[in-house]
Amino acid sequence: MNRTIGWVVGIIVLLIVVWFAFTMINVDQTQEGELPEVSVEGGQMPEADVTTGDVDVGTEEKTVTVPTVDVQPAPETDTPEQPAPAN
Repeated sequence: MNRTIGWVVGIIVLLIVVWFAFTMINVDQTQEGELPEVSVEGGQMPEADVTTGDVDVGTEEKTVTVPTVDVQPAPETDTPEQPAPAN
C-alpha cells in the first residue's frame, strides 16, 4: 500500500516538473542570426622535433594460487523463522 502511494506521488511530482518545464518559459525568436565573415591569410604551422621513448611489451607465464570458496546453503525448514519477542 505504502509503495503504491509512493509511486503515485512520484508520478504526480514528475508530471508537475514536466509541466513547469514546458509552460513556464516561452521564447520567441524575433530576428534571424548570422555568422560573421572571417578572412584568414598567411600564417605557418609551428615546427616541432619530438623524441619518444621505446616501450617493449612482452608476456611471461606465472602460476598464481587462487583461494577456493565453499558455499553451503542453509538447511530448508518447513516453518519460517519467528522473530524473538520484544521485552
